[in-house]
Formats: sequence, structure tokens, C-alpha cells
Amino acid sequence: MSRLPHLLSTAALGALRLPNRVLMAPMTRARALQNGTVPALTVEYFTQRASAGLLLTDAVMPAPEAVGYPGTPGLWTDAQAESWRAVVQSVHTAGGRIAVQLMHCGRLSLPAFQPRGEIPVSASAVRADGTTLYSPRLVAEPAPEPRALEITEIPAVVAQFAAAAQRAREVGFDGVEIHAADGSLLDQFLRDGVNRRHDRFGGKPGNRARLLLQVTEAVAKVFTADRTGVRLSPVGALNDMHDGNPLETFGTVVHQLSSLQLAWTHVSGEPTSDLTRRLRDIYAAPFVLTGGFTAETADAVIREELASAVSFGRDYIANPDLVERFAADAALNTPDATTFYHGGARGYTDYPFLDRDRAAPVMQPQLR
Repeated sequence: MSRLPHLLSTAALGALRLPNRVLMAPMTRARALQNGTVPALTVEYFTQRASAGLLLTDAVMPAPEAVGYPGTPGLWTDAQAESWRAVVQSVHTAGGRIAVQLMHCGRLSLPAFQPRGEIPVSASAVRADGTTLYSPRLVAEPAPEPRALEITEIPAVVAQFAAAAQRAREVGFDGVEIHAADGSLLDQFLRDGVNRRHDRFGGKPGNRARLLLQVTEAVAKVFTADRTGVRLSPVGALNDMHDGNPLETFGTVVHQLSSLQLAWTHVSGEPTSDLTRRLRDIYAAPFVLTGGFTAETADAVIREELASAVSFGRDYIANPDLVERFAADAALNTPDATTFYHGGARGYTDYPFLDRDRAAPVMQPQLR
């Protein structure tokens, strides 16, 4: 019997059939080119990690206005889509499954990233205090005060997510995750620490969740709900995010998401907290948890039915064969934090496999 019988067992997330419950978390790796395309190194990076139950991409921007960080990929042009097609095809050839994460940065941006140098948008004109951003030239700057997104502009944001999802479907992605966590635009609308609106997108939790629901419905209409997931961080304080009543806010959010019958909801922050457990009781669809797990603690939360799968970030940066290492109870490579966000192969595609003679991951049966 496996020492990790739950983590290494097969699973279903909506329409996706996974050979194990070890997911690669979406991580900003800042390797995209200036035009938002991903290079050949990114093809190699994801293909090396194809033994994961499911790969989640870096946060991918659905429109130029969504960009907030240097080196981030996009999915609003044909060239960007074609660069991702190469990634998807290579992962599939290696027997893997891959979903794209779509994100709008909102207030976590600088005028230098905006198409015409505009002030970035948010739910309200509330600055992310204490948050440092980096310009296209990698100069550190404080987050600016954003402007409130006009209610007449909201349909265009929804349409941008839907159009990016359509491109993702056309290039062959197996699913899509909508980033509504860690201070992204959709998270800015969810939490009352940022959302001070007095229209139908502000006030009560149901109103603050309206934009996320509209985006999710639009994406699910393109991609199908059983291949669509959402990322939330109910207790996360990253990027000056806070909420006066997280249980009420996110209880409302997950209750509304339940009606859409999505493939998964991906929860970060304090993944084994009482709040997460209470949200799990509200939500009927699969939970994916992330945040500081070991193989053993991940196996335990799956055994306890708190999660259907667990995603790993830093461990996947340094261990392209993480599943095989878990199965063999082998030591893990140590990630080099100095290379997380700086371009090139170093710290990206040069971490060793267990079998140093092996050039690619073990082929898996096609389970998509």
C-alpha cells in the first residue's frame, strides 16, 4: 500500500480525470516576453512537471489593462495564444493536464503598464497601502491610488475574461481557473476593506460577489462549468486585503458558486482553519487547498474530506518530478528564491530529477 494512499489516488475535478491529487499551484514566474507571449523555456518548464494531477499556469492576463507585473503572460492576442498552444500540446504529449489561470490585477498595477498610461482601476479608490510594485523597468514603486471602475465599464471586463477563456479553449487547455484571490481585481470587489461602492456591485456580500459571479458565468458558458474553477483567499491579507466578516462574505460567495456546479474552488490562506472548514460545509463542489502542505499533511486533509486535492507551489518550482518524489519518499530539492522572478533557465528548468539520466517525466495514461 502507498504511504500516501489518498494524495496519490485518482480523482475527478468536474470533467477532468486526474491520476493523482497533487496539483501544481499557479505561480508568477515572470518569464514571459515583452509582448506577453511565453518562450520555449515555458514549454519545457510545464512539460517537465506533467506528472502532476493538474498543472495550473502562471496568472495570465485577459487584456492589456489587466497587467500589473513585469514578465507576465497574456491571452488577448493570436501570438500569445499560439505560444500557449505549444505549451498545451507538449504537456498533452507527456500525458499531462493543464488549466490556465486568468487574472486582472486591478489596483495592483502602475500607469506604466496601462495601454495609455491611465490610473489603474479597482472596486473603489482605495490604495493598497504598504504594497510595493515593480515597473516595466523593475523600479520599485508604491501602489498608486486607483480609480473606481465605472459601472458602465464592468461589462467590458466580463467580456475580456470570456474572450480569453475562448482563446484558451481553442488552443486546447483542459480547464480554466478564475483568480479572485490575493488582492486581484475580483478580490478587490469581494472584500469590504476595498469595496466601498454604493451601487449594485457594493454593499452587501451578494452585491460584492456580483462581478465574480458574472465573470464565472461568462467563462463557464465558454469553457463549460465542469472545466472551470475559482481561486479564493478568504483570510489572506496579501496586498493590503481585509474584510470585516470573512465568513459572511465568503460564505455568500461559495454558496453562490455552488449553484454553478464548477469543477473546483481553490482556497488559499489558512487552508485548515475553522473558516475554511465552515466554508467547505457550505460548498457542495470539490475544494482544492493550498498553503504550506507537506505530502503527509496533504494526504491527511484529503482523508478527512476537507479537500479533493492539494496544490503545491515552491515544492514544484524545485522538483519537476514532485509526484515521483512523494511516491518514493525521496528528499526534495531546495528552491532558490533568488531565481523565482528572474528570467532564464536558472531556477526554472534546471532542477534535477531523481533519475538524473531521465530527460522527461514518466508518461501517463491519458485521463482528460
